Amino acid sequence: MPEQNQKDPSAGKPLLSIKGLRVAYGGIMAVKGIDFEVRAGELVSLIGANGAGKTTTLKAITGLQPMADGDIVFDGQSIRGKPAHALVRMGLAMVPEGRGTFTRMTIDENLLMGSYTRGDKQGVQDDIERVFSIFPRLKERRAQLAGTMSGGEQQMLAMGRAMMCRPRMLLLDEPSMGLSPIMVDKIFEVVTEIARQGVTILLVEQNAKRALELAQRGYVLDSGTMTMGGEASTLLDDPRVRAAYLGE
Repeated sequence: MPEQNQKDPSAGKPLLSIKGLRVAYGGIMAVKGIDFEVRAGELVSLIGANGAGKTTTLKAITGLQPMADGDIVFDGQSIRGKPAHALVRMGLAMVPEGRGTFTRMTIDENLLMGSYTRGDKQGVQDDIERVFSIFPRLKERRAQLAGTMSGGEQQMLAMGRAMMCRPRMLLLDEPSMGLSPIMVDKIFEVVTEIARQGVTILLVEQNAKRALELAQRGYVLDSGTMTMGGEASTLLDDPRVRAAYLGE
């Protein structure tokens, strides 16, 4: 996970563009024709109530949920219909809601699974050590089965595993869910560090205040429709967002 060049000529250009995305479950339209973009180098937050369509949107982006209509463009090319493993090779990775660790594998084995698209053995070992530098607790327990770890430790492992494929863009789905306040602080600290290294991030997060405080820009999804978007600081100050999502 070498630190990326902050002066990349692609910086500021759309890395991910969502155009007219519609996703249905059976006869129910869960995402209703939304449009948004994430520029290279940005940390963008997608907020909304439970059932708004946030996780469905991420699943559609990563090829885990079929699209009913629209297009998804990553790095200048349409990725509609591409399988998830092909997207990982393109540099698009996701940390799913619920972490999704391989519970019967050790920490080391989970991290190696994150690098399955790579053939540079020395680079993989170097990146494992970099993950351990970010998450020292994982290094202390590297031979421990993932299923015996706490929720916060499994979230660390899921994030570390995603970083092992050296993603250009990382999708995070509710990384703070179910964690203690101290662990939430740690997870958001790591999200900030990953973004600082130059990885583009799309963050779906129930804690709207923390998500917008981290982000440069944000979008609000309501019942499958994109209702607002703009600078994160502007959304934080918007009375509609404060009333609906910040409890104020």
